[in-house]
Amino acid sequence: MKNAAFSISILSLALLPAACTWVEPTVSGNAVRVAYDGKVAGCRDAGTVAVTVADKIAFYHRNEYKVADELETMARNEAASLPADTIVPRTEAKDGSQRFQAYVCGRTQLHQRSDTQPAAQPGTAQDGVQTFPVKEH
Repeated sequence: MKNAAFSISILSLALLPAACTWVEPTVSGNAVRVAYDGKVAGCRDAGTVAVTVADKIAFYHRNEYKVADELETMARNEAASLPADTIVPRTEAKDGSQRFQAYVCGRTQLHQRSDTQPAAQPGTAQDGVQTFPVKEH
């Protein structure tokens, strides 16, 4: 019985790192956006980023979503050092590797409302959608 408990403890310790996130975003990496739609017109090409993380530990295959998330985080961190502010996935994540194209798009590509444009007023049509205030009872 002690051997079984010991074996389970060792196995648990071996699998514990698989639940951890190994790639942490940097401050500059957080500023890099991912253009999933590939819309980078007007942006300047900054290069290619190829990233790799562990997708399996011994016989244990890590969660594919966690691996993909870490690949994206690592690509954002690397793109910031080029410097670039936007990345576009060029390949699917496979065997813990993925390629991204990095771009410098500047603030104009962020599609943020500038201070010179007034915010839409409640009840006005914006992009074919009309909003109405909700009455609380």
